[in-house]
Amino acid sequence: MVVGIGVLTFRLHECRSLKTKRGIVKAIIHQVRNQFNASVAEVGANDIHQRAQVGFALAGADHQVINAKIDKLLNFVEALGLAEMIDSEMEIIHL
Repeated sequence: MVVGIGVLTFRLHECRSLKTKRGIVKAIIHQVRNQFNASVAEVGANDIHQRAQVGFALAGADHQVINAKIDKLLNFVEALGLAEMIDSEMEIIHL
């Protein structure tokens, strides 16, 4: 079994309230879940209006498949244009 995990950090320009931030983060999480069948959640920077951290996890049987899905996930999130991705951390674990 292979598990791919990661944390994406976003900068939310022109975000002045936690309510606005919550809407943007929920949209990102919802679309990633639907597109990639991944476990996704907001994992950090909860009280900062203009920054968000979203964590994800993917499981599968093949290292190359998980690596390709992570690459597609990153490209998908950037193409959404909802927020600027400023950092990403990923790891692939073999169990």
